[in-house]
Amino acid sequence: MTPLGTMASEQLLPGRLPQDLVSVVKVATGATLHLRPIRCDDAERLVAFHAQLSFDSIYRRYFSMHPVLTAEEVRHFTQVDYVDRLALVVENGDELVAVGRYDRMPECSTAEVAFVVRDDFQHLGLGHRLLDALAKAAWARGITNFSAETMSSNHAMLSVFRRSGFPVNITSEFNEVSVRLSIDPTSKFSNPIAR
Repeated sequence: MTPLGTMASEQLLPGRLPQDLVSVVKVATGATLHLRPIRCDDAERLVAFHAQLSFDSIYRRYFSMHPVLTAEEVRHFTQVDYVDRLALVVENGDELVAVGRYDRMPECSTAEVAFVVRDDFQHLGLGHRLLDALAKAAWARGITNFSAETMSSNHAMLSVFRRSGFPVNITSEFNEVSVRLSIDPTSKFSNPIAR
């Protein structure tokens, strides 16, 4: 299977909301959540989501104190082209409880990936679900590798990468960790934990 060979080209037009990325997510608590691509009208929900994150969750995501998203950040995070820049959200009713995204690096087949899960929804497998959905979407759009930067203390995110089933290369320097994953679905090994 090759990238771009898995979807009709008309589904991959920049700016077209990809309905094939909408799914239902059931978690161990019995809750039924919804995973879907982010939309421009999610701006207020994204601000509210960020405001509910703990200091630790914000620090692990942004590497700094970042209590409020700027208007420019909100625009950047919610206005994506769904091809080179894609964000997926997990909803509980009208509230966002998790956000994952990738941004393709210029003129290559690698994208930077990041995700954050609201504290009261952590440890339910949402990070795994987001990474898996982002990888499938990215592969269909010609992206073959993900890269990520995180802190060595971000054990939950590192666990998501290690248990993803994809070949992972992790290097560290001081307090920062660089992660690189090949997201070729044929290289993914069977890993029931990551499901």
